[in-house]
Amino acid sequence: MRRLGAAALMMALTGCGVPTSDVIETGAPASGMPGPAPTRTLAEPATVPLFFLKDGEPTAYPRPATDAGDLTSVVRLLLEGPNEKERAASATTDLPRLTGAPSVTVTDGVTITVTLPDTPTPVSREALLQLTCTVRHASPPAPTAVPRPSAEEATLPAPTLQLTGPSWTMTSPTSACPAKPSTEAGGL
Repeated sequence: MRRLGAAALMMALTGCGVPTSDVIETGAPASGMPGPAPTRTLAEPATVPLFFLKDGEPTAYPRPATDAGDLTSVVRLLLEGPNEKERAASATTDLPRLTGAPSVTVTDGVTITVTLPDTPTPVSREALLQLTCTVRHASPPAPTAVPRPSAEEATLPAPTLQLTGPSWTMTSPTSACPAKPSTEAGGL
């Protein structure tokens, strides 16, 4: 047994015949196995309250929107009308179907103008409220955001929605919106 222990000790001391050397610097240090390629995390789309009618009253229906920061995109979503899920929850609309794209501009800091290019007659009061409420509760961070008064500006008038067609104009203060968005579609 002593002989076996001595042989093991000799092998350990000789290093298996590998000669010693100084540190040799070449290349990058070993890094092991590469991990999986980084994946781009897609952000969840924002949710915007679109106001459709339920029993004739403007009611918020939250909808995911990839361009929630763009007021024009939010208005386009509203003008497309309720989707299948929203119709199943009793959503209707009084807004006209458009063949041309609407335009949305914010002027003088308090007037939001929505132009419906191919609507020859004024819309109903309910349709105007649908747009008024959607514009009021849309909160995009972009330059087309609905102006929100600060504490010092609280005495200023509420922003006004100006809805125009080829030969007509309607206005509505955004404070005229009687509804508040809820967390569930149609307040269900």
